[in-house]
Amino acid sequence: MSERWEPATFKSRIDKVLRDFVAQEADQLVAIDPALEPVAEQLQAAVADGKRLRAAFCYWGWRAAGQPDGDSLVRAAASMELVHAAAIVHDDLIDDSPLRHGRPTAQVALRGALRRRPRAVSAARSLAMLVGDLLMSLAGQLFVTSGLPAAYLARARPLWSVMARELVAGECLEILHTAADPDTAASLKVIRYKTAKYTVEHPLLIGGVLAGAGGRLREGYSAYGLPLGEAFQLRDDLLGLFGDPEHTGKAGADDVRGHRPTALLAETWRVAGEEDREQLRGLLGRRGADTGGLDTVRELMRRLKTPDLIEDMITARVETALGALHELDVPAHAVAALTALAHSAAVRRS
Repeated sequence: MSERWEPATFKSRIDKVLRDFVAQEADQLVAIDPALEPVAEQLQAAVADGKRLRAAFCYWGWRAAGQPDGDSLVRAAASMELVHAAAIVHDDLIDDSPLRHGRPTAQVALRGALRRRPRAVSAARSLAMLVGDLLMSLAGQLFVTSGLPAAYLARARPLWSVMARELVAGECLEILHTAADPDTAASLKVIRYKTAKYTVEHPLLIGGVLAGAGGRLREGYSAYGLPLGEAFQLRDDLLGLFGDPEHTGKAGADDVRGHRPTALLAETWRVAGEEDREQLRGLLGRRGADTGGLDTVRELMRRLKTPDLIEDMITARVETALGALHELDVPAHAVAALTALAHSAAVRRS
């Protein structure tokens, strides 16, 4: 691979690793019993799509520390996408989301394997939970069998524990704050632990630790990765309600119907007067909220200029991340790649 960052080429490499690895695992699952075919299909569906940003950050955590490109590193980086796939399956379960990448989520798709069974919906949710659990296990397996030296892998093992703990903490905090009065500080903490860290900071750090990066470089990775990861999720907040479902592949009403603790909602609540808050109370958390109700929420947010506030938060975090990046003593091609990745994470339609 050339020093020039070629996202499409990198994505193809990651896609191939994931496709081949998960297909092999799916075959072994079905070999246990053919009845497991629908579960195996969902394993493969979970890794079929994605921007592969997490793998890219892991890769450049390694490359920015002065290490060369290599297939073993690409396999290790691909394991970050299995962590993401597991998190998505579990997140869709928690949020009861019907769509992901324009297709039924695992718990919806698996109902087809349970037609005419008692409590089919509940049973499908249980199967989806197990799909997510298996994906997380496979992430670790792909990582340790990547082909990198055992000593390198051992250096990164503690970070895996931190990543898992903080990801679970973020999901738990989201559940605990759902349907509570919106609070921006609480929402930003959810963002930080549920998404920001495992999207940018931890993959970067894992790549860097694999490469033998020193403490100063790791500190720089965190200074770049944490605000950028927050910007990534803040963009998701906006896209969740104002994005085009044709591009996002997700149901646009989920955050409002679920009364989730997004920063977008928290900032709306913060600047709203009592009359607007009363209107919001009547619209948030309604599972059957119609299009008119959602349009009312959007219009209220536009009137209060909340989307602009979130855009300002995104811009500030990207600027902080890029400022930290330019303080790092890393090769110019790594700076160029990480700059491009910052814009890919924060400026997007899906």
